[in-house]
Amino acid sequence: MKSSSSEIEIKHLVEVNWADRWQVYQRLKELDIPCSCAANQQLKVEIGNPSAAVQLWSVIRQFTVTRQDQILTLERCWYSR
Repeated sequence: MKSSSSEIEIKHLVEVNWADRWQVYQRLKELDIPCSCAANQQLKVEIGNPSAAVQLWSVIRQFTVTRQDQILTLERCWYSR
């Protein structure tokens, strides 16, 4: 459901620390996930499929989880095979 304008049709407001919001926005754009971010506003993201939802979760997690927790998650994934 993409819109031809810069507005996103299905909007999910995502609360992100204001200092990280621009980086999250840029990463979502790199992943081709439709989003918008106006000054002093929450990030708006269009989630059109499960893959986009997981990618959003992963990007947000990069900015909200400590480095040590990220390392532990990677180690658990590595050794779970």
